[in-house]
Amino acid sequence: MKHSNSPPKKRSLKDLLRFFFGFKRYPPYIENRLREADVRSCMFLSAVVGMVEIGMIIRSVIKFVIIEGKIQSAASFLSYTFDFWYLLAGSAVLCFYCLMYLRKRLRNLEKYSKLLIFLYFAFSMLFGIRTSVNDFSHGRMITCFLTIMMFVTVICVWRPVSSLLLTLVYGAGFVWILNHYSFDSDGNPLRMNSADLLNYITFIIVIVILEMAVFIQRYSDATKSYRLDQKSQTDELTGIPNMRKFDADAKQYAAKCAAENKTPFYLVFDILNFHTFNDRFGYEGGDDLLIQTGQRIAAAFPDEPAARESGDCFCVLTTADDFLARAEKIRDWIRAAYPEETYLNVRLGAFRSEQADRSARFAVDRARYAVKQIKTGEQFFSEYDAKMSSEYSMKQYVLNNVERAVKAGHIKVYYQPVVRSDDGTVCGCEALARWIDPEKGFMSPGVFVPVLEEGRQIHKLDLCIYEQVCRGIRECLDSGKPALPVSLNFSRLDFELMDAVGELEKLVQQYDIPKEYLHVEITESALTNDVDGLKKAIGVLHEKGYLVWLDDFGAGYSSLNVLKDFQFDLLKLDMEFLRGFHDNKNARKIVETIIALADKLDMKTLAEGVETEEVARFLREAGCGRQQGYFYGKPMPYEEILAKLGDGSFRLAAGIPEE
Repeated sequence: MKHSNSPPKKRSLKDLLRFFFGFKRYPPYIENRLREADVRSCMFLSAVVGMVEIGMIIRSVIKFVIIEGKIQSAASFLSYTFDFWYLLAGSAVLCFYCLMYLRKRLRNLEKYSKLLIFLYFAFSMLFGIRTSVNDFSHGRMITCFLTIMMFVTVICVWRPVSSLLLTLVYGAGFVWILNHYSFDSDGNPLRMNSADLLNYITFIIVIVILEMAVFIQRYSDATKSYRLDQKSQTDELTGIPNMRKFDADAKQYAAKCAAENKTPFYLVFDILNFHTFNDRFGYEGGDDLLIQTGQRIAAAFPDEPAARESGDCFCVLTTADDFLARAEKIRDWIRAAYPEETYLNVRLGAFRSEQADRSARFAVDRARYAVKQIKTGEQFFSEYDAKMSSEYSMKQYVLNNVERAVKAGHIKVYYQPVVRSDDGTVCGCEALARWIDPEKGFMSPGVFVPVLEEGRQIHKLDLCIYEQVCRGIRECLDSGKPALPVSLNFSRLDFELMDAVGELEKLVQQYDIPKEYLHVEITESALTNDVDGLKKAIGVLHEKGYLVWLDDFGAGYSSLNVLKDFQFDLLKLDMEFLRGFHDNKNARKIVETIIALADKLDMKTLAEGVETEEVARFLREAGCGRQQGYFYGKPMPYEEILAKLGDGSFRLAAGIPEE
C-alpha cells in the first residue's frame, strides 16, 4: 500500500511559521505521539496538583479547625475550602482518565482528550485567578496564579498557537481583573505598578518560550520515533514493507473487504532456484534481483498490502480479479531479464481468506504451503484447497505433538525381520518407527517422518527409537529370550542436531548392550553434506565396535565416490532396483554388478523390498547375503517376532549375533 506519512519538511519561512504555530497537518503517528505526550504530562501534573490540594485541605483542618477553632461546622469548612475541593476533584478525574487512556482502555474517547485538558486548564486558571486576586488585595504576592499558569500551560502544547493564545488571553485577563476587582482593606482600588507589570510581562514571555521549547522537544522525539517506526516496518534491502507492516495493513484491508463484501486472496511469490542464482552472481547480484522483484510486485499491486516475507519470498493481499495475470507478468519479466538463467523461475501460491479476522501470518503460511506443493517446473500457480488443509493440519499436529508423543509412549518400535538368503533364517531386524496416536490413530511413517525432517525434529523421534531398542534388547538378554541384532537408522539431521554417536554410546552403557547387537544404518543421501564430519563419525563408530551399513544405495543419483571415500561393513540395496525387476533386464544386471562390487570391497549385501519368491530366488543366486521385505515379514512388534520364532513360522539363524 502507498504510504505518504512522513515528517514535515521545513523548507520556507511560511512552512517554518506554519510548523511553529501548529497549522501544519502532522502524520497520524506523530499526532498520536503528541497527544500521548500531553496525556502523560496531564497525568503527572494533575497528580501533583491533587497532592498539593490534599495538603492544603489538611493544613486548613489543622490550622482553622483544630488549633484556632475558627471553623465550627462542616458547611463552613466546605465553603472555606471549596476551591481546594473542586481542583482536587478535577485533578482526580483527569488523572484517572489519563491513566486509562495510556493503558488503552479509553481510546474510543481520545477525541475528547483535548476538551478535558482544556477544561482542566480553565478550572485551574480560574482557581489561580481567584486565589491571587485575594492575595493581591491583602498585599501578598500573586504566586498562586503564576505557579498554576506555569504548570498548566506546559500541558497545553498540542498546537503552539493554542498555547500562545491561552497564555496571552489568561495573562492579559488576569492583569485586567487585578486592576478592576482588587481593593485594599479600606475599599480603595488597587492596581499593578509598572515595575510589577514589567516583571509579569517578562514572566509571560518566559512561559511562551517554555511552551515552544516543550513543543519542539516533543515534536523532535515524535519524529525520531516515527522514523524508527517506519524503519522497523520497511524491509531494509528492498525498501518495500516488511511483515510487521504487512500484518497491520492486512488487518485494516481485510476489515475493509468484509465491509464491502469482498473476499481477498493472500499471495506468496517464491523465486525458484534463487540460491543457485545467488551462487552464480554473488550476493550483490542476488540482492539486485530481490530489490527489483520486490519493487515490481509492489508496483503491480499499488493500492494493496505487499511485503517481503523472508528470503526470496514476497506476499500480497489483493482482491484483484486479474491477480494471476499480474503475477505472470512478473514471472515473464524475470525470464526476460535473465534469459540465460533457465533454472530461474517464479511460483505463486494463494489462499482465499473467507474470514476477515483471520491473522495475516495464518493466511501467508497456507499460501506458502500451497507454493511448496508445486512439484513440476512448468506449473506456476497453486491454490490452497481442502486436501492441502488436511495435510497442513496433520503437519502442524506432528510438529506440535512429537515431544508429547515421545513422553507419552505413543511412538512404538516395529521390527522388520532380516533373513539370510541361503536358508531363510532370521538373522536380525530393522527398527522402524510407528506413531499410534490417541487422536489420529495409526499414523504412517510416510506422513510424520518427512514432516519431522523438514521441521528439523527427526532426531527426537530417532533418539526415542534408539532408547526403546536398547531397552528391549536388555529385557530379552535378562529374560533369556532370543535377542536379535537390530539396525538403527541414522539420518543426516541426526548428526547435525545432536551428538549421534555420543547419544548412542550413552544408551549402550546405560543398558549394557554388547555392540554386536546394534548396527548403524546411514542413508546414502546423508553423505552429501559435511563429508569430513561423517567420515570422522563413521571412524569413531568403527573404533567403538559398531558395524556401519550404507542404507538406500541406488536411491536417487548414487555415486561410486561414496563407496570409494567411506568404509562400510554392509551395502543395502534400495528397493527401487527391485521394482523394475520383472520387465527390465538392465535392473538384473545392475543388481548383480553391485553385489559383485560390494563383495570385492569386502562389504556384505542386503536387499530390501523383497516381495516375491522370484525376486528372492534371483537375489540368492546373484550372491546377495541377506534379504528383507514383505515376502519374509512386515514390520511388527518384537513380541510377534518372538511368537513366530516360538511357533516355527520364523527360524532363528545360527551364530547370531555375528562378530
